[in-house]
Amino acid sequence: MITCVPVTGGDTSAALVKMEEAFRLADMVELRLDRMADPDLSTLLNKGSDRIIATNRRKEEGGGFNGTERERVDLLRQAVRLGAGYVDIEAATDPDLLDRLRSDIALQGHRTLLIVSSHDFSGTPALTVLKGRMEACGAGDVAKIVTYARRIEDNLRLLNLIPYAHRKGRKIIAFCMGDLGRLSRVVAPLLGSFLTYAALRAGEESAPGQMTVEKAMAIYRELSLG
Repeated sequence: MITCVPVTGGDTSAALVKMEEAFRLADMVELRLDRMADPDLSTLLNKGSDRIIATNRRKEEGGGFNGTERERVDLLRQAVRLGAGYVDIEAATDPDLLDRLRSDIALQGHRTLLIVSSHDFSGTPALTVLKGRMEACGAGDVAKIVTYARRIEDNLRLLNLIPYAHRKGRKIIAFCMGDLGRLSRVVAPLLGSFLTYAALRAGEESAPGQMTVEKAMAIYRELSLG
């Protein structure tokens, strides 16, 4: 089970302090560049770059980046050139911009893995729709499908995507957001979701329903699952 702590808010100096703490508690760090003021990527990626996911989330999927789409993707391309272990980009990104990011990854010898993601804040659609979204994320090394749980049974429908992806030979991150989605955040890693996200502390959640890393680890210790 891989735990990942999103680092949000503040500037580069504040992010470095949070990263140091997060690396002591979790396996990976997600740099939410869309939630930072003027991030200095060369400094941020200077330590533990192989354990870092660079994310610059678009507003349509819950992000806060204020620039153009080209500027948004250019930050991710810079992260690739600087050796980030992973970059996360939305499947809905303009295909030409997505292709440029993939070309940069290839030029760097594929040392950066590509997470192609889809986020739905409106709810959780039918399993057939979810499978289609996973296929739309086929340009990456890892597919990430996130929806919002409006009913408790939404968790079960979304979690069904994980064994489906494994049968297809795909790596996947899948869970539901929201208070009712916390169940999926606990169960998803047990079913083989590539990683799980947990906040450094209360008030620093990057998405609704996200638990703190301390609480998540306490749950897995209680379940004796490490």
